[in-house]
Amino acid sequence: MNISMPNTTARTQTAVLATNKVIRNTYMLLSMTLLFSALTAGTSMMLNLPHPGILLTLGGYFGLLFLTAKFRNSSLGIACVFVLTGFMGYTLGPILNSYLALPNGGQVVMTAMGATGAIFLGLSGYALVSRKDFSFMGGFLMVGILVAFLGGLGAIFFEMPVLSLAVSSMFVLLMGGLILYETSNIIHGGETNYIMATVTLYVSIFNLFTSLLHLLGFMNGNE
Repeated sequence: MNISMPNTTARTQTAVLATNKVIRNTYMLLSMTLLFSALTAGTSMMLNLPHPGILLTLGGYFGLLFLTAKFRNSSLGIACVFVLTGFMGYTLGPILNSYLALPNGGQVVMTAMGATGAIFLGLSGYALVSRKDFSFMGGFLMVGILVAFLGGLGAIFFEMPVLSLAVSSMFVLLMGGLILYETSNIIHGGETNYIMATVTLYVSIFNLFTSLLHLLGFMNGNE
């Protein structure tokens, strides 16, 4: 009994240190990728680059996501994360230009950005402080994101604005849930790879921002 207790305490301390390391590395890499993504978005905006289109965007996104997952346990995975987030930043540039060209477009963009930051900080902070386990949301989020993704494709190809708004609303809720889920996953040891944790949180922030941008643009009569 006296021997096992110190061993148990040592294992617990090791697990806590490992979790803290994943959290620290994740938020450090997330901060750098967000800055890099903002840089590529800004460059795309200044050069007035055209949007690559839905097919190239999806191909680039899923291809780079696959490479990131494949090399997640090596330093090459970090390079893949920056290429992925840089590419997503580039696709965001033309979208922002289209909103900024509209009446009150700057206000819409800044509101969407502020709301995205507040939601992310609020939800991730709640998960970190409360340490609640949100793993039960995994199945629901997977199905919900698949349905919303297919709905989004349908709205684009069949030009259905009402469906597009519904999909954006779904994504706001789903991305909020994904932030809670992934942060909880890191805390409780379900996610031990900070590269994949970074990608999940980045994609959540990106989709949350673009969805809010769409909804706010509609409410301001810009769409």
